[in-house]
Amino acid sequence: MTNRFWCGECDFKTPWVAEDEGLRRQAEHYARKHPGASPVGQVETRRRVTVTRQGCLLLTAGALVLLTVVAVWRR
Repeated sequence: MTNRFWCGECDFKTPWVAEDEGLRRQAEHYARKHPGASPVGQVETRRRVTVTRQGCLLLTAGALVLLTVVAVWRR
């Protein structure tokens, strides 16, 4: 999973990074732009969706079945 940390004081947000990297970047931002303020804001979490070999196989098989049905139907 990756996270994006949003500043509670301005429109700054980190890129999608691991949690520890996001916390570090947010703390650096607060130290630089909002000295003395505690880092607050929100955390957005994104789960990576990856296509596995099994998913590609199912997609390919589905496309072949669809093409076969269309070819038979057009005769």
